Amino acid sequence: MKHSTTELPAGYREILAVNLQTDKKTAALINGAALALVLVMGAGMHFVVPVGTLFGMEAGMGPYFLRLFALLAGYFAYVVLHELTHAAVMKHYGAEKVRFGFTGLYAYAGSEADYFDKHAYRRVALAPLVVWGVIFLILQFLVPTSWFWVVWFWQIGNVAGAAGDVYVTLKFAPLPADILVKDTGVDMTVWSRENG
Repeated sequence: MKHSTTELPAGYREILAVNLQTDKKTAALINGAALALVLVMGAGMHFVVPVGTLFGMEAGMGPYFLRLFALLAGYFAYVVLHELTHAAVMKHYGAEKVRFGFTGLYAYAGSEADYFDKHAYRRVALAPLVVWGVIFLILQFLVPTSWFWVVWFWQIGNVAGAAGDVYVTLKFAPLPADILVKDTGVDMTVWSRENG
């Protein structure tokens, strides 16, 4: 079964549009939710593994700076990998061409030419959260305590960075099963049959 098309089928009409760049209210909601997740995940985990373990210098300055470098470099790599994961799932579901960009607020992967069905789009939106969430969870159990917060900050970035993806997934969930979604990166347009 094909999960995307480059041609909007006859009888479809636009029923919803979400633009995370121009809709300031929605952007504020998503960014507020992301900040809340950062605070809850950071403060909550501090009671399990104190954040001071990240800054410990028992092994010397070298390992300390290595952890800080890994934290920053790993997070920037994760942002790229997050978008590549979206792109890989888009391609899996038949996208012809995926483009990447950065708006100053959001990094994105999108397609100007493809419409994804509801099933495929849910997976496109949530794939980075799930895939990288599992990878970081496994890493949590493999690294020593001094590296715990490096990986946990990556996980926080993963969860908070997916706030927009979760938002659109929840917003589109009650829509008809026949919807098609065009996601150009920061704006999503949803189409359905006239009688849908």
